[in-house]
Amino acid sequence: MSLEEVQDVRTPDATTDTTTTDTSDAAASAASAAPASSAGPSKSGTWAALRPLLLRMHFYAGILIAPLLFLAAATGLLYAGSWQAEKIIYSGELTVTEVRDSTLPLSAQVTAARATVPEGKVVGVWPAPDAEATTRVIMEAPGLEEGRTRTVFVDPYTGHVNGTLTTAGDALPLRAWLSEFHSSLQLGEFGRNYSELAASWLWVVALGGLALWIGRRRSRKALLVLPDRAATGRRKTLSWHGAVGIWAAIGLVALSATGLTWSKYAGEHIGKLQDGLGGATPSVSAALAPGSDSGAGSGSGDHAGHGMTPGMEMPATPPTADIGIDKAVAAARAGGVTEELRITLPAKGNGYVIKEQDKQLPVHLDSVAVDPADGRIIDELRFADYPLLAKLTRFGIDLHMGKTLGLANQIALAALAVAVMFLVFWGYRMWWLRRPTKDRALSAGRPQPRGAWRKVPLTLLLPLAAVTAVVGWFVPLLGISLVAFLAVDVLLGAVAARRGGAAAA
Repeated sequence: MSLEEVQDVRTPDATTDTTTTDTSDAAASAASAAPASSAGPSKSGTWAALRPLLLRMHFYAGILIAPLLFLAAATGLLYAGSWQAEKIIYSGELTVTEVRDSTLPLSAQVTAARATVPEGKVVGVWPAPDAEATTRVIMEAPGLEEGRTRTVFVDPYTGHVNGTLTTAGDALPLRAWLSEFHSSLQLGEFGRNYSELAASWLWVVALGGLALWIGRRRSRKALLVLPDRAATGRRKTLSWHGAVGIWAAIGLVALSATGLTWSKYAGEHIGKLQDGLGGATPSVSAALAPGSDSGAGSGSGDHAGHGMTPGMEMPATPPTADIGIDKAVAAARAGGVTEELRITLPAKGNGYVIKEQDKQLPVHLDSVAVDPADGRIIDELRFADYPLLAKLTRFGIDLHMGKTLGLANQIALAALAVAVMFLVFWGYRMWWLRRPTKDRALSAGRPQPRGAWRKVPLTLLLPLAAVTAVVGWFVPLLGISLVAFLAVDVLLGAVAARRGGAAAA
């Protein structure tokens, strides 16, 4: 949430002809929920002291960071819809024309793909995950950008190549472009600062707004989670802002946390912390024993060590033994790795790596490494054996990307994105409606008065400052921008004080 409504002593209420005086935070809260005659005694204690400071921070964060949040939400909305869009746009590549009784061996499908892209080097194969899907053969090819591969889509029944696309991981061109647009606005490393800054502040704005909204007095408890239909003007806008915000808060904090895990600066700190707590994501080891008689360890030329089998294009003299991709997959299936497979072909010194990538609940993410010489499973990794933090990270990232719950997940992401855009709009509307001089078109609402921190007890202020410093270090763009906000605020305060002194003189 952003931009909590703040009454100003010179701000006429948008819904009345009288002037509301904001002599206390409790009075401002009660004014938006119930008549003054029905309000209880003013709140006191820690919350009464902390609320003005929180309100000022929420106000400035909303004003200055809200455009980035809106942009992140808009691009995220496009990304949430890309999953379904690519099924339509690339249906020719993704689906077969006819489902038949039996499929060709994977080796034959790879041979068909290699004939289509002879300059490519096969590095992976993703067998068709269902009866209507094509097999994806992943190739490295000259001229591709870093992180991009050439994917050939093969009909598993006929070996017909339905098409080729440049992909990034499992993302087809549309989703790959929108993913980069969401994370960096297609501006590279410079652009990534925008998304990290937005993610850094999103949880602060959301939790701050949540605390402010819950801390308000209201005539009916239902108004905590539902908008007040009887309200008008700014109070109506605030009612919608708060009610929608409280429903969205948990999702927004989750999006912020998971987004930060792969950010550049905060992500590095999060990774180190996770590793230090024993929550690093494990991986299966495909390393072969020294001197192992397998095709992964010897051979030369462009195709050496990439799993060429008798059913695929082979050098004239096979360098060493290789059971081939079909037998390797059979060994993995016998070892319990069966759902939505992704096969990495042997590289120098390594065997086959065969992983499950079914991330919809219940997830199937087991993996094994297979010795290409004799089909032995040389290592295995079960998702059940992941550390708890690694599991939570996996679930969080996949939920953020719309994978875990399929269409329902993508709809939820789209709803959160729309909610953020409305919250930003309502926040700016409240700022506009509380202009102190409404006959001046360019005037704007004022924040909570300066000096709110002086009202906070020292026993609370010092720990709060320490926590803020630690969080600012851990999430660097949050810390840097917060220091910049404070510096500007102090400068403006000094200018205002000097003008006030000059006017008094």
